[in-house]
Amino acid sequence: MIKPIKSEQDYESALTQMEHLLDAKKDTPDGDTLEILALLISDYERKHYPIRQLSPIEALKVEMEEQGLTQSALAARFGMSKGSISDIINGKKQMSVRFMKFLHKDLGIPADVLLA
Repeated sequence: MIKPIKSEQDYESALTQMEHLLDAKKDTPDGDTLEILALLISDYERKHYPIRQLSPIEALKVEMEEQGLTQSALAARFGMSKGSISDIINGKKQMSVRFMKFLHKDLGIPADVLLA
């Protein structure tokens, strides 16, 4: 039975229910139940577990780590000095629009994060 999620216990129960329905086919009763549970869970998580958006520098650090990029490699890739990259990462130097475009297009960092 689907009901609103009002507590952690309701949340855990909904997650368990959802786990049992993960293989449900779309446009079936189980598929519809899965879709509704996903919406309820998402709403509860948004209210109770908000995710703080990363700063542009935090996003750059995360992306560098995920892609295994060192400051030297990023500097070489972008045609900058390692010192300039270090200054940006340490907050001593602002990111230029050109650098932000590179981060967006080449590293895949969302533009809204870079402009935050």
